[in-house]
Order: sequence, then C-alpha cells, then structure tokens
Amino acid sequence: MDSRVATLLSHVRAQAENRPGVYRMLGPAGELLYVGKSVRVRTRLLSYFRADEGEKAAEIIAQAHRVEWEYTASEFAALLHEFRLIKGHRPLYNVEHKKDRAHCFLQLTREAVPRLRVVAQPGGGGNAEYFGPFHGRHTMAEVVRAVNDLLELRDCPSDTPMRLADQFQLFAMKDDPRCMRGQTARCLSPCASGCTQAEYLAQVALARAFLNGASDRPLVILRERMAMAARRLQFEYAAELRDRAERLEHVQAWIVELGRTLRRLSLIYTVRGQGGGEDRTYVLRRGRIRAEVPAPRTDEEQAALEARVRDIFALPEPEAIGLRAQEAQEVMLIAKWFRLHPDELEGTVPASARTGEAAASEEAAEARAELARTLERTVEGPGGEAPGPPNAAAG
Repeated sequence: MDSRVATLLSHVRAQAENRPGVYRMLGPAGELLYVGKSVRVRTRLLSYFRADEGEKAAEIIAQAHRVEWEYTASEFAALLHEFRLIKGHRPLYNVEHKKDRAHCFLQLTREAVPRLRVVAQPGGGGNAEYFGPFHGRHTMAEVVRAVNDLLELRDCPSDTPMRLADQFQLFAMKDDPRCMRGQTARCLSPCASGCTQAEYLAQVALARAFLNGASDRPLVILRERMAMAARRLQFEYAAELRDRAERLEHVQAWIVELGRTLRRLSLIYTVRGQGGGEDRTYVLRRGRIRAEVPAPRTDEEQAALEARVRDIFALPEPEAIGLRAQEAQEVMLIAKWFRLHPDELEGTVPASARTGEAAASEEAAEARAELARTLERTVEGPGGEAPGPPNAAAG
C-alpha cells in the first residue's frame, strides 16, 4: 500500500463513524470521482481498502487523493443526498444512478419532428418526456413499434434530414421516403414532404395522450383494421390484429396503473432519525419531494407544516404521466424505496388526510396498503405478472 492510500486509510480509521451518510472520493485536482452512501459510513469506506485488484472499489481508491463524508439523519436522507450529488456533479465513476436493468422508460423526444422510443434510463436534460418505469424492455419495444406504425411516426435516427411539406424550399423537388416504412405507408414520411409539421405533431399528440391513458386512438385504428380484415374474410390476419389489440389494451391498463401510482405517491412521510439524527418530515406530491423539514414537535410546528402542505397542493399541476428526465428518476427512486421498504409506509399519511387523527384512521391504513399493492403491480405488470412480448408489430 503506497503512502497516499495509507494516509487515506488512517484518516478514515481515525475520523469516520458508523452512521448513515454520504461519502465522496476526490482526485488530485479536487475533482469529484465518486459519490456513495451507506447506513454505516466507516464500515463502507474501510471496505474500499480491502478491495481486490481489478474491482471498481480498488480502482477508485487508487485514483483518490482525498476522502470526504458527511452524516445524514437517516438512510433515506442519505439516499436523497447521494442522488442529488450525482445528478448535480456527474462524478466520473458514477456511470448512472442505481440502474435497474429490469426496467425501461418510453421517451418522447422534443425534436422538431419527435420520435417515440425505448430507453434504459431517463437522461439528456429537458429535451424529452419520459413515461414509466415499465417492466420488460422487449415488451415495450414491441409496443413502441405498434404505436409508431399505427400513428405513422418516424423511427429513424435523430440526424436523418427532415423535409416537411410546409418547409420552404428554394427549388421544389420530389423526394422518395428514405425507409421501407415510409414506402409502405407506415410512416408519414416527414423526411420526404409526406406531411406538414402540424399534421405530424397532431399524431405525436395522440401518442402522448395514449401514453397518459387519455386516449385509445391506436386501439381504435387496430379494431378498424381487424373489422376490415374480417369483412375481407382474412380471418387469420384478423385474429393476429385481435391479439395485438389485446396486447395494447394490456399495456394501456398498465399505464393507467402507473398514473394511480403517481397519484398515490402524494403523501407526508416522517422518517425516524438513525445514529443520533433528527426525525424529518418529507412532503411528496406525485412521487417527488416538494418540502423537507424537521418533524414537528409542537402544535405550532404541526400547524406550520400543514400550512406548507396546503400551499404545495394548492398549486395546479398536470395529471399527465410524462415527466422530465430528473423528475422520472426521482419518482423511480422514491417508488423503489417504498417497494423495498414496505414497513416505511407506516410512517406516511396520505395527502388527502393530513391530521394526526387521520394518520391512525382505517382510511389512511387502507391508503397505505393500496399504495403498497400499486407499487408491486407497477413493477410486475397488470395482474402481478410481467407481460411477455407481443406477437408482432401492428399491421
């Protein structure tokens, strides 16, 4: 062990305590290399010095010139602080925050000619809307294929040149669609003057409404095609379209369930302090933390908290499921916390019932139980079972 690493080890042994907190590894110029959290900071930091060569922990400590840490009131507080530090500083060795490989998101880009696609994690700032998390990347890829075909949205790369019908052209020219989907009328072909921007954005609006559970237009199109196939005696094709419609209905029910999860993640959550930390109260609205204060100890403090809660929930807010990148990540973080720690729901009070008496009421207890069930269904899919892949893309 070289002298620099030995000095870091001595510092940790002498100063660190086994309390909840967040730690930072910094490089030679003070750059942030890595952010982590632990319920027992001392034990976690010492483990870095025991890591075998080739492990990520060993690589991080080999690059570190300084180790810093700060204690938090609880594991939950450490989780939030770690999340915010990573999102604010993007340390070199924090590739992404707690990636859950079983889940994915649907991304509706905010380009001039938007695209709908599946991504592993929200990212890229505010240049997209995100819907999810969903369980089963293959399933959702097929759903995106179906929606894109039914609403004739493009699925080409972002750098594909667009030539909309209402776009000014110095020399008028006729372009052929650049892909098979455009040539077979499965895409509006905005790359080849196949539509105006307004016509294309109208279809994007239908896709957004479907993903928010507010429209079933793709299902209507599928049923119309199914009826036409039956009239033409194309019974095998009609049965295939029926299966696709059932798949989309299944996913739309799942989307509605996600909306319920967001609504039920509007609550007041009091977290007991750990390792000498103070009790703290968090106000959540639609899965995001809107306020954090010390848990009230007096009637005056309780009244102040309730006034704060009323102010937060008095503000108008869209009921849409679509979220910006960091919003979606925070919602997933909070939902996963309660899913992995269902006992923590006992420290919550639904936003619709905010008094001390309501916290112990049967109504509040049922709301907690329903939230736990909703979180589980959201992860596993409707009916408690992750749906398998659709048979094919929509025709």
